[in-house]
Amino acid sequence: MLSFSRGVLNQTPAGPCQSGADVRLAYWTFILTKFTDLGLSQPLLDALAAKNYAVPTPIQAQAIPTVLTGRDLLGIAQTGTGKTAAFMLPSLDRLANPRVHPIAKRVRMLVLAPTRELASQIAESARTYARNMHLTTGVIFGGTAPMKSVREVSRGLDVLVATPGRLLDLVDQRAVDLSRLEILVLDEADQMLDLGFIHALKRIVQLVPKTRQTLFFSATMPKAIKQLADAYLTNPAEVSVTPAATTVERIDQSVTHVNQAEKSALLTLFLQKTGLERTLVFSRTKHGADKIVRQLAAAGISAAAIHGNKSQPQRERAIAAFKTGQAPVLIATDIAARGIDIPGVAHVVNFDLPDVPEQYVHRIGRTARAGADGAAIAFCSPDERINLRDIERLIRQPLPVTPLPEGFVAAAQALKALKLPTPERQERGGHGRGGFGAKDNGRRRDGGHRHGRPAAPRAAIQPTGANGGERRRDDQRPVHGQQRRDDGPRAANGERNGPRRDGALRQDGQRHPQRAGGHPAHRPEGTGGKRPFKGGRRGGPGRFQRAQG
Repeated sequence: MLSFSRGVLNQTPAGPCQSGADVRLAYWTFILTKFTDLGLSQPLLDALAAKNYAVPTPIQAQAIPTVLTGRDLLGIAQTGTGKTAAFMLPSLDRLANPRVHPIAKRVRMLVLAPTRELASQIAESARTYARNMHLTTGVIFGGTAPMKSVREVSRGLDVLVATPGRLLDLVDQRAVDLSRLEILVLDEADQMLDLGFIHALKRIVQLVPKTRQTLFFSATMPKAIKQLADAYLTNPAEVSVTPAATTVERIDQSVTHVNQAEKSALLTLFLQKTGLERTLVFSRTKHGADKIVRQLAAAGISAAAIHGNKSQPQRERAIAAFKTGQAPVLIATDIAARGIDIPGVAHVVNFDLPDVPEQYVHRIGRTARAGADGAAIAFCSPDERINLRDIERLIRQPLPVTPLPEGFVAAAQALKALKLPTPERQERGGHGRGGFGAKDNGRRRDGGHRHGRPAAPRAAIQPTGANGGERRRDDQRPVHGQQRRDDGPRAANGERNGPRRDGALRQDGQRHPQRAGGHPAHRPEGTGGKRPFKGGRRGGPGRFQRAQG
């Protein structure tokens, strides 16, 4: 196994699994220090120069030459090491030479990502790198209209970035064809297993051709990931990279012990003290994330939330507001702990400690990116001490303890007395009864149709009856057996030309045939009642009458 650590090539003694060719490959990848030395085409080099990328990261220096040869690759690297460019740059080079126009509904390269945000970010990187290569790129994920995804793949794509669930939906609809796939990429495979995508991945591997190139990336390599890699890969080259300085070493970490009910007050005081720098707060639950947003809003702090119950437009607006500084605080579940590159995050707050200790490393990896420094603060309640012990065992160092600020108890009581704003209604497609996500049959709040048709005027509320005390709407249906107020046109003198509440007839002396009392069989006095049906056709005898005869 060959790895980089702190800019130095770590080479273990050659064994039966490490050939001389692997050693020479590691040597050449070590001395190649620029993208121009990796064998990439000129359009890709121009795109990298436009982004001011000149020196590859260790995983890029090792993976790019291997992927260009068409060999399968198994990459083990932590977040923030540049995995996206490591598989995207050489894959685009292979797709462009020679250039083959995709056929309708078919895909040449498929990238599977666990979350919508990561899929969108990978697709944006692919478009940036392929801007001079005339390659088509698309992205599909849940939370959007299904027909939008169908249109995305209808003409065929060179590169498709997708989440497993939405991809299989299109496969079931026969909207996408994977039978001619050339390159398959699995990014953040360990998180896909954590999110329950194992059965979807096993089904996808049966839909793609066996003669393909597969690139498999994961931050960890447990037994389940190893079995999944064996099912996807054929004689792969393994690349294991440790970043030059791990995120844990570049981040100023601390922990504060506080009761669970007082965490919101501690977070508010911390944000007021730091001057509302760009802060990412992680909550364990979706409901807890929304509650933190309301508590901060009551204290005058603007914040946004992203989690699985938010619609995709809501999540995109929240991330955009966080990047622009409109909402300096972003509350998120672990959906944003992997792969989301948000520059300039000064603080990461673990409002709730994760149950999986590895998730803590991915959370705090959202700060101290691109060589910058950052700070990570953890709030630990008494029932989370076991989680804290597992985290300290994983990172192999104890977290420094920061005491509660002075006057915390009085400040916490004052913050608890603040009135929380009412929860916002969910948008269409979200959850919650009576909100925008509920079925409204195409009606807006004002009664109009959402497709542009004008709203019908609401009926006026007028008193009815002789006493004038009882009020009812003109468009309200009557109780069974009662008469409607308006059963027909008015007469010339302005009086109603219909049955009145006192039972009188219209001025023309007729009754409505479909109203109570109109048909002889419906009249209260009876007049013989309605004849029973005897099974015959109109104008002819029925079976009952024929039997009588």
